[in-house]
Amino acid sequence: MKLILSALSLVLLFAGSPAFSAAAQDDVLELRYENRKFIPQTLNVPANKAFKIKIVNASKEAIEFESYKVNREKVVGPGETVTVNIPALKPGSYDFYDDFHRDVPEGTIVAK
Repeated sequence: MKLILSALSLVLLFAGSPAFSAAAQDDVLELRYENRKFIPQTLNVPANKAFKIKIVNASKEAIEFESYKVNREKVVGPGETVTVNIPALKPGSYDFYDDFHRDVPEGTIVAK
């Protein structure tokens, strides 16, 4: 029992350390929407590894992040930030766009 508690204490200690936090944050990519475009327009990700996209809507209108290829859609209100979980992707290109504003240039997720 003592050994289990000691191991648990170590896990909790390291969970708050900068190295652990940085590793967890590496799996989150930021995608901004402003001036009627996504920035960056291309997201490069490692293939076969799940990740998250933090979508920041810096505009004054609602947008809908949509991608049929990764089966995700999310409405993001003006000035809001949301996080979208993306499953591990096979190598390839996956488009995304703003479904509310079809004239906005599409973006691409490239898994390598």
